[in-house]
Amino acid sequence: MYHLNYAVIETILVNFIRNEVHKSGYSKVVLGISGGVDSAVSCALATKALGRENVLAVMMPYKTSSADSLLDAQCLIEQLGIPSERREITATVDAFFSDKPDANHLRRGNVMARTRMMTLYDISARDHRLVLGTSNKTELLLGYGTLFGDMASAINPIGDLYKTQVWELAKHLHIPSSIIEKKPSADLWEGQSDEAELGFTYREVDELLYKLVDLRLHDEELLAQGIKPEFLFKVKRLVVRNQFKRLTPVIPKISLRTLGIDFRYARDWQAIK
Repeated sequence: MYHLNYAVIETILVNFIRNEVHKSGYSKVVLGISGGVDSAVSCALATKALGRENVLAVMMPYKTSSADSLLDAQCLIEQLGIPSERREITATVDAFFSDKPDANHLRRGNVMARTRMMTLYDISARDHRLVLGTSNKTELLLGYGTLFGDMASAINPIGDLYKTQVWELAKHLHIPSSIIEKKPSADLWEGQSDEAELGFTYREVDELLYKLVDLRLHDEELLAQGIKPEFLFKVKRLVVRNQFKRLTPVIPKISLRTLGIDFRYARDWQAIK
């Protein structure tokens, strides 16, 4: 995968956050802070873009959440000098599942992710803040996230960076090493690991996704480079199957200008006074 100039990337993303937030009539953002590298990078960029007083980091643990993750989140909050809140989600999630004792990890994880996003959007309405996204390009392509949960946001500064590039940007931004070096996890249940769940490492899949998506190499070219067929077809299935997660809800075309198909640019119009 090509190497990026992370000083330039920082400038682009800081300007992106500042411009998009102000364009929408806001001056502040809120985001969930998990102790992971993705939310840490989004948080650090937002702090540079808007000033520390305008970024609210929210920790939203469940009863099985990792104590180390909370410590890492607190460490970043203190390093950046930004305000924070801690909002427990245990009571809400357990109440939802009180009559569903057979719910599996997937269902419980989805409700946890959506409860966290519901919390962020409530704070957004309370404080007039935009919700900042934390999903990277790898997760978005693979559909490795919860629709209307962790994949929801108003703007997402890291959505065009693969996970391995987020790690490199984190080093450039001086994110604490304990956050960069930890095993990636959504922390939705005890012992959960992203790479164990996916069945491959982020570094492996990022190399393949870069060749598939950015370089547009054909299957024959990838197989000739030594990519295992089962790995290639598994990743392609995930990308294709999860396309719906990357789109607004599909609307059938009836009129001359259908939302999402023809009418896409309203937010770039000058504000009507």
